Amino acid sequence: MIQLIADSSSDRPDLEGVKYVPLIISTDERSFVDNEHLDVDEMLDYLASYKGRSYTACPSVDGWLSAYQGAEEIYAVTITSGLSGSYNAAMAARELYLQEHKDAKIAVFDSLSTGPEILLILEKIKELTSQGLPFEQVEASVRKYMCQTRLLYSLQSLHNLSQNGRVNKVVAAAVGVLGIRIVGTASVEGTLAPLAKCRGDRKALPELIEHMKQAGFHGGKVRIAHVRNPLLADRFADLVKTTWPGSDVAVSRSSGLCSYYAESGAILTAFDF
Repeated sequence: MIQLIADSSSDRPDLEGVKYVPLIISTDERSFVDNEHLDVDEMLDYLASYKGRSYTACPSVDGWLSAYQGAEEIYAVTITSGLSGSYNAAMAARELYLQEHKDAKIAVFDSLSTGPEILLILEKIKELTSQGLPFEQVEASVRKYMCQTRLLYSLQSLHNLSQNGRVNKVVAAAVGVLGIRIVGTASVEGTLAPLAKCRGDRKALPELIEHMKQAGFHGGKVRIAHVRNPLLADRFADLVKTTWPGSDVAVSRSSGLCSYYAESGAILTAFDF
């Protein structure tokens, strides 16, 4: 049996046959499991008013190991190892599983990204495995494909990133007060890499388009995720279609983990080139 697995930083897209293992978002008072039962709006409202620290926890080794059970060919995709221990946990589970299942084959992909870029990777794995290709060929093709995908984002708030120590609190406060949008990307090391500061969405969207052009996008797959901002996501989707007619564009809503890091108002977009 072939099994595809991703952690919940993928936004748990509705892809047939894919299992998801949850990350956890916590404060000193509450924890939110990023699964199908999570009320993302309630979590975001709580975090927006919470004054203490917040943090995330990756899936456990046992969580990954449980997801592997019963499969002979396994493809697992994780959030960037630059932000989480999910990849390390998935790799540790891989070693344990292979000790008990000598003939199994497991590929663990560190996305060096999150959200819609993981969706692109999962879609590519499904496409290749549906063709009945050998495991080694699928793995090699996916790793090559991952060099041809990119994530960009536009953030309206850095509150949670500052609360868990990833962004200076003074910088985060300025973004919130001045209406600045932070346009950035996932770096080659899998870390957050700001590219530009824009005053408002009207300037942020063309900035995203410009960075897509610079990355070498000429039309193809574009996956857009939003955090409580469907109108902005649809506006950006329309702009992409106008700029590159015929592009395969899809819009979805972020789940818990990406909503925590990106926060209300954000959009994230991934594309291949």
